Amino acid sequence: MATVLSDAQMATAAADSADAARPISRETACRLLQSNDALPALLAAAQAVRAKFKPGVITYSRKVFLPLTNLCRDYCGYCTFRRDPRQPGAHTMTPDEVMEVVRAGERMGCTEALFSLGDKPELLFPEMRETLQRFGYKSTLQYLEAMCEKVLRESSLLPHPNPGLMSAEWLERLSHVAPSIGLMLETTSTRMLAKGAAHDNAPDKHPAKRLRVLEDAGRLRIPFTTGILIGIGETIEDRVDSLMAIRDVHEKYGHIQEVIIQNFRAKKVTPMAQWPEPDREEMLRTIAVARLLMPAMNIQAPPNLSDPHYSDLLDAGINDWGGVSPLTPDFINPEKPWPHLDQLRQRTEAKGVELRQRLPVYPEFIKELANQPAVGSGLLVKRLASAADAEGYARLNQREERAA
Repeated sequence: MATVLSDAQMATAAADSADAARPISRETACRLLQSNDALPALLAAAQAVRAKFKPGVITYSRKVFLPLTNLCRDYCGYCTFRRDPRQPGAHTMTPDEVMEVVRAGERMGCTEALFSLGDKPELLFPEMRETLQRFGYKSTLQYLEAMCEKVLRESSLLPHPNPGLMSAEWLERLSHVAPSIGLMLETTSTRMLAKGAAHDNAPDKHPAKRLRVLEDAGRLRIPFTTGILIGIGETIEDRVDSLMAIRDVHEKYGHIQEVIIQNFRAKKVTPMAQWPEPDREEMLRTIAVARLLMPAMNIQAPPNLSDPHYSDLLDAGINDWGGVSPLTPDFINPEKPWPHLDQLRQRTEAKGVELRQRLPVYPEFIKELANQPAVGSGLLVKRLASAADAEGYARLNQREERAA
């Protein structure tokens, strides 16, 4: 007679499997996400697996957030970042504006210049084409490339661009001026493209197109950040399939440096303003299942989107807080300010782990990056060598070490 495990027993068995570097199955992941019980056992399992992967350390990246342009050809149902050219707040940063923020961040000990921008706005808006022409560029990606190089040449910060869909050619070009690149998968569910769904009228959010970028980045051996967005209408099975798709690409190429578990937050004046948000337990359960699905991958969750109880996310098995800025707001979620870095450190250490500042590229990827032919011995490698300490974390100056 087959033995039927309780959800708590299944969580414990899942931890034993993941602890032995065997990810849990799709069936187990779906069951653990659907369970109304066994959360304490699931969290304990996730913590045990994280402790074996990266014991005693939680990382974050001290960054400046650069919204290079908020013009975008996609109309996602939850987004307040994007603008049309004549909307209030529509803006494309000038090179001088970029460097003004970068230099201010440099003075505050930041090491990452995060570039976020709308997806190919020049394909839809003649105003963006005119702006690019005035700046001396043919495309938004070409302008981004130039700004990444400018940051690299004129500051100590390292660029991390999130430009939306890219061809393999553009991935390779950007890899010469940035040590890591990002693109959120969000979901593998094509149902989100349906009329009235989250990605209705957002052609660049097609899962197959985004998975193609992840694959291309893997073939080019680019340290890559991706993740899922939970609570936008996907099913439990969709959520697990999205995580497994990321894991599968990483198992093939070994280049996914971090997986973000981001919770949907409803915003006024958007089509999804009345959409229910994932609650605390759903977020914790999703992170814990992600940890058991990916026992040896970096898992991150943004603290500002779970405030004031963000320290609970550590109980679910994350090992990174992502980028946190002492200077600039989260322009994607402006209503959710970053926690103060002193508070972040206190709350992290209260959980019995050390908070360490990393670069936009994770320590374990730096050595391999320096040996890649595409990067060679150029400016990017030199900047990495000066920015990283012996362990691959951010090199702190004496003032920052005293503050830490």
